[in-house]
Amino acid sequence: MKTYTQPRYAYARTPDQDAAPSLRPVVVVGAGPVGIALAIDLGTKGVPVVVLDDDDTVSVGSRAICYSKRSLEILDRLGCAEAVCTKGVGWNTGKVFHRDDLVYQFELVHERGHHRPGMVNLQQYHLEEALVARAAQVRGVEIRWKNRVTGVRPGRDRVDVTVETPEGAYTIACSWLVACDGARSPVRHLLGLESEGQLFRDRFLIADIHMQSQFPPERWFWFDPPFHPGQSVLLHRQADDVWRVDFQLGWDADPDLEKKPERILPRLAAMLGPDARYEIEWASVYTFQCRRMKRFRHARVLFAGDAAHVVSPFGARGANSGFQDADNLAWKLALVIEGKAPDALVESYDHERTRAADENLAASTRSTDFITPKSAASRTFRDAVLQLAKRHPFARSLVNSGRLSTPAVLADSPLNTPDRDDDFPRGAGAMVPGAPAADAPVRGPEGDWLLRHLERGFTLLAFGPLPGGEVDALARGAVPVHVVQVDAPAAPGAVAVKDTEGLVASRYAATPGTCYLFRPDQHVCARWRAFDLAAVRGALARATAMA
Repeated sequence: MKTYTQPRYAYARTPDQDAAPSLRPVVVVGAGPVGIALAIDLGTKGVPVVVLDDDDTVSVGSRAICYSKRSLEILDRLGCAEAVCTKGVGWNTGKVFHRDDLVYQFELVHERGHHRPGMVNLQQYHLEEALVARAAQVRGVEIRWKNRVTGVRPGRDRVDVTVETPEGAYTIACSWLVACDGARSPVRHLLGLESEGQLFRDRFLIADIHMQSQFPPERWFWFDPPFHPGQSVLLHRQADDVWRVDFQLGWDADPDLEKKPERILPRLAAMLGPDARYEIEWASVYTFQCRRMKRFRHARVLFAGDAAHVVSPFGARGANSGFQDADNLAWKLALVIEGKAPDALVESYDHERTRAADENLAASTRSTDFITPKSAASRTFRDAVLQLAKRHPFARSLVNSGRLSTPAVLADSPLNTPDRDDDFPRGAGAMVPGAPAADAPVRGPEGDWLLRHLERGFTLLAFGPLPGGEVDALARGAVPVHVVQVDAPAAPGAVAVKDTEGLVASRYAATPGTCYLFRPDQHVCARWRAFDLAAVRGALARATAMA
């Protein structure tokens, strides 16, 4: 590629290759975005991690490119969002075209007062390189390149893993094995497990082109454009003047033929005009799939990212849901490994993330059905919706060029403490138990954004004063609770922040005395209108599967 040279990471012999297998707390298979994010998260929590990868470099081609606001917030906590945002292309506006006409445009984030943009576009290889660099800074994270997993033998309290290297095979044992090894997951196949779902009979061409252009950094989607009649096209800007173009091809297209420059260049010329100058960086042909495993946990083997679930790419729900998997799993594994929570806490990972996967699969399937109608009647309906949407706002909600990734609200999680009816009547704020925390500007010792103050494990956010002794009691618990007070003098051991624009109180429907308890992954697990130490302890026990 003209704009990128892939790094090569050295294979190194390890002591495990010359001794009986030692028991490691966690082994992660796959050094892609999800696997490395999980390893960083565990490492920062003091859990040693070995990452095994069969390659010695980052991904080839741009692959996943759109990282949502929630993913950026997760990466903030892991210490690498700034690198991603600085290198990537932030955007908030999407436009939908039908033939030559702009049907409508939308904004991902409608309100002010958020640290990160709605989306950042960045080629996956840049993201992976940033994650690997960050992992090298985290004590206890070891990435072993050119280490291919060839055998997995689960036991009652451990998993033995056979690994092939350039210098022969060895065995490593772990308390927990996490498979983040992609849609074709070798670990899944070694265990004889399957993913179930739907394969859509259509093909799409991805072409990454290097081109200097005045097109704005927006998502442009065409239905039935004149330059590619009867099909759809998507355009995204990435870093280094690289542009992603997706052309719908139809099921009968020959994947090998369509990847050739002599087939791609005429399509680009029709789209961009005769005067445009560009070079092809990378090309691939893919089909839509919406599949998931029935369970993401199999005893002491866990699955995350594409290994657990695969969605079609329109909507940017693949990598973004994978980051949420890692975000959900890391704190639970850490507490169980430390002996501070029971096995049921890991089981909640399966409960929460399979339901989140179903939400993504349903959204992605509906997008695919709209983009690729399966019958003449469906196409007539779709085209009528597009024509109406230009003039009638009611029809715009029916247009589906990919419902873009949103964070899962874990409303039915067994870890939540339900609201008291007299505290929060139905409709009292979006920050219900299970919701991911909303960011807002603040002034405080740990930064100018609220989420930066919710990064230290379980956190109680209190709107008003608190008894100092009870704050100290929370901090000294077996599972400590960090306390942040809004617009009030900080009790000993707490942190005070100023709600500089009133947006914290607004977004959390707060009145004086309101308290929220957040999990380490920044999801609300309980809320009250007044502080009650016993209630907080009870909610903490429930959130750690101790009650």
